[in-house]
Amino acid sequence: MIKGVKAVWIAALAGSAVLPGVACAQIDAPTPGQGAPAPAPVPADQEADPDSTTPSSDEQIVPDAEFNAALPSLSGDINAPLESMNGFKTGSTATPTAPAQVTNQVEGSFAAPAAESPEFAQPLPALSEFRVEPVKIEGLEAEKAGTIHYTTVVQGLDAVNLNGQFRALSALEQGDGEAANAAMISARAREDEALAVRLMHSLGYYDGTAVSTIEQTPRNSGRVRATIAATPGKLYRLSSVLIDAGPTVPAGLVDRELNLNPGDPIDAVRIQAAEANVSLRLPQQGYPFTKVGQRDILLDEETHFGEYTLPVDVGQRASFGRIVSEGQRQVFGVDHIELLRRYKPGDIYDTRKVDDLRQALVATSLFSTVSVEPVRTGQPGPEGTEVVNLLVRQTAGRARTLAGEIGYSTGQGLRAEGSWTHRNLFPDEGALIASGVLGTQEQGVSATFRRSNAGQRDRTFQAQAAINHSDYAAFESYTGTLSVRWSRDSTPIWQKRWTYFYGAELVGSNEDRYNFNAGERDRGTWLIAALPTFLGYDTSDNLLNPTRGFRLKANVSPETSVRGAARPYARLMLEGTIYQPVSSSIVVAGRARFGSIPGIGRDDLPPSRRYYAGGGGSVRGFGYQELGPRSPDDRPVGGRSLNEFALEARYRFGNFGIVPFVDAGQVYEGVTPTLKDIRLGLGVGARYYTNFGPLRIDIATPMNRKPNESKVALYISIGQAF
Repeated sequence: MIKGVKAVWIAALAGSAVLPGVACAQIDAPTPGQGAPAPAPVPADQEADPDSTTPSSDEQIVPDAEFNAALPSLSGDINAPLESMNGFKTGSTATPTAPAQVTNQVEGSFAAPAAESPEFAQPLPALSEFRVEPVKIEGLEAEKAGTIHYTTVVQGLDAVNLNGQFRALSALEQGDGEAANAAMISARAREDEALAVRLMHSLGYYDGTAVSTIEQTPRNSGRVRATIAATPGKLYRLSSVLIDAGPTVPAGLVDRELNLNPGDPIDAVRIQAAEANVSLRLPQQGYPFTKVGQRDILLDEETHFGEYTLPVDVGQRASFGRIVSEGQRQVFGVDHIELLRRYKPGDIYDTRKVDDLRQALVATSLFSTVSVEPVRTGQPGPEGTEVVNLLVRQTAGRARTLAGEIGYSTGQGLRAEGSWTHRNLFPDEGALIASGVLGTQEQGVSATFRRSNAGQRDRTFQAQAAINHSDYAAFESYTGTLSVRWSRDSTPIWQKRWTYFYGAELVGSNEDRYNFNAGERDRGTWLIAALPTFLGYDTSDNLLNPTRGFRLKANVSPETSVRGAARPYARLMLEGTIYQPVSSSIVVAGRARFGSIPGIGRDDLPPSRRYYAGGGGSVRGFGYQELGPRSPDDRPVGGRSLNEFALEARYRFGNFGIVPFVDAGQVYEGVTPTLKDIRLGLGVGARYYTNFGPLRIDIATPMNRKPNESKVALYISIGQAF
């Protein structure tokens, strides 16, 4: 066997062509005694000739000395570099004595390789030019298909109430039943397979599987049906709930806020919500530095239960300390920030009070950026707590504002109002406001000083001086006003449940009126002193566009009118509104208002202090101040009492809305609203909802219209009618 190997190597080194079959036979043939069959006996007529050149089995094919001489010489340095292949010479220095079938030699080297195809030298095509033939559905001819229409069938997800959620996220459903080719349908179906599995896993069906199939229905129709068949399998539940957390006060606080129990389904949404609740609730109960770690759930495929483990670092229990502030352009000092807080130093830390302070700072509109965050001090506090300071980082924003408002209504005409405000001209939060009104029936200017958070949070002090000219159907007046007021008001950023104001006014007014004693119009000048007060209660969900809740408002203003003699009286008003959703897109809104002025006769009242009804904020369908008693020259004269009612159905679709409505109301000469002679106005409105409130356009007409009353009234403004 060894000799056969040698023969192969010799032939190779000599550059001779070795017959592969012979070489393999010499190498691979097993020798007797190694489990191979013995050689077959040689027939007598084929016995070997003693003079033959064929060697026997015991004879060497090549002598050892000749074999060793044929081997190339090797260097004694094992680290020497290999010789160049170019210098290697084929051929033999010795010609072995071997059988002809083995030693048949061919001089020369291996044949040269064939020339490389020119195509291999060409650059690869760009990816944008690469084309893939679309998947072909049996029986569907692509050249005739154009747009392929398909339907989506979902099976198995209804059993676990996932059908609706699946269809909302499905790639097949989002394709609206159309695709450019079958490959697109196939890709969407594969994506929906994965979606179905993810949804089932999210509810605890971890053995859930989904398979998609695409077929024509019927065959050769060109319509395709994509079916997503889901198999939820068994529901996995929690076998144990282990919380790795330190001690808390009270004990078991983390477990109570997590609220996961053995036997609960391994529902991803529920578990994530429970963990989020821990992150939310612990900082509200004295642990501002709580960190919820990564959960671990070990599932058992045989029992379909899972072991739940959650590490929670509750951190040190804390109490409130000082307020510290930093920033290159600070708006408030620490003293004014402390005025806005709703906690006392030493109180147990509550992140809700921190958020409340942040909102109060944002509501001032004086910051470009502002943040409030807890900072550890290492100082011991009450009840085993650590004192935590609040760091306020503040950067001043632009303090000046230009604002404008424009509106139109039949009877009141066009009205535009503009204002310039510097919100912090007199720190802290002392604002100066200059405003003007320009309209077809009203013109005026005013200057206002306003200090927000004056002495205490949410209290506003305001002083105003104004000059105004009004020219309405009921009266014409030139009025100067000086007033002061303390108030607690709602804003779009900070809507409050209780609101109020109280103050004092001094008004000087020159007005015309119809003098019933003289039977003609004349002018007079009145000096009016008033102490107006207001109290409001608001449970609505939005200041400019409420959809649920109610509001109650009460106004009381003791006044004295002086024209020759002092005549005291009181102006009273009570109003209520309610908002009730009846569906996701329809809100029914209602309003009722009652007013009375006891203590003085109507003709002794200045016309500007009487009650009127009609207009966009009153009874739509009628002109401004159009309802109520009229003078012989057919102009409104106002009254000492009124009632108003309104009912709307606010239907919203997207950013648009339609609002049919009916309004009713009347003004009376006496002090009691008797509900007699109620007038109705019917109309419809359009709404465009913006991020700062709805744009309102209302058109209405009066029922049982009387002479000289408006046929159609138009109102355009911002915000709902009430």
